[in-house]
Amino acid sequence: MDVFDALFTRRSIRKFTTQFVSKDDENLILKAAMLAPSACNEQPWHFVCVRDAELRERLSHVSPYTHMAAEAPLVIVVCGDLSLEKAKGMWVQDCSAAIENILLAARGKNLGSVWCGIHPEKEREAKTREVLGIPDSVIPLAVISIGHPAQHFSEVSRFDKARIHRDKW
Repeated sequence: MDVFDALFTRRSIRKFTTQFVSKDDENLILKAAMLAPSACNEQPWHFVCVRDAELRERLSHVSPYTHMAAEAPLVIVVCGDLSLEKAKGMWVQDCSAAIENILLAARGKNLGSVWCGIHPEKEREAKTREVLGIPDSVIPLAVISIGHPAQHFSEVSRFDKARIHRDKW
């Protein structure tokens, strides 16, 4: 798939079929995630890949927005490891770039995905830590549900000239 096709047709998919997501697709998505830029090339990320149905069910309750994790065949929890930080405070941006790569790589494989934020909500972080046994020095940033879509992809334009400022505000 052309990169612009992926960009222009990517959308949040919250309904999935029961079809399995291959390990090859999972590894390709993770490879794409780890190609994201990061401050000082620190790569402060960790990825918890969850296929176990019971754990996915539990993750579906860590936030009011993660309900689709129960039905998605693959969930990737993106975490920032504060012990890997070279540029303090940049881990959120670094991991967010990795998340965008995950979403685009999933679209490139005709998989649906949705990004559900966990950080900075402390209660959501604690629940996610508890479900997955994440250490205190690692912060769960987001839950990404991935699967074969039971919804259609379509191109939507969100281009808004009013949001563009040239040279000065």
